[in-house]
Amino acid sequence: MSNFSIFSESSAREKLAIFLATWGFSGFLPKAPGTWGSLAALPAGALIQFYAGSTGLLIAAIVLFAVGIWCSNVYVSVYGKEDPGEVVIDEVVGVFITLAFVPFTLFWYLIAFALFRLFDILKPFPINLLDRHVKGGVGIMVDDVVAAGYAASIAFALFLLFTLVL
Repeated sequence: MSNFSIFSESSAREKLAIFLATWGFSGFLPKAPGTWGSLAALPAGALIQFYAGSTGLLIAAIVLFAVGIWCSNVYVSVYGKEDPGEVVIDEVVGVFITLAFVPFTLFWYLIAFALFRLFDILKPFPINLLDRHVKGGVGIMVDDVVAAGYAASIAFALFLLFTLVL
């Protein structure tokens, strides 16, 4: 059964959860859904940072983390997949966290994006353990938060280095 036919047969609550979990269906784009979801997070992150600053991004990340646990659990129950790649709300949270630690410029947004994707894909310790052993909505969300922690730390360190050197 296709994603569309399952979606069309879902309840309104499930449709909302699927829409949020896939970040406006960006997770259904072909090849590398995590990258698509991360890219789709950038405009929303930019708007939040422009109007509410880095604090607003972190608040949005916290809210979306909680929403992400719920909608990921619903998505898993509807589609019967344990850790579906098309669920990208976790990438959105990770991108928002990483963006909160860099200046609001295209250059630093690209650095933040690249570092987050690097850590999300490579999954160094302890991300790899979280990815394998924590299940459900929490498992889907938490490894990306840790990846964002790594990415944000390095992005911020690079920013400080560039600031001090230049």
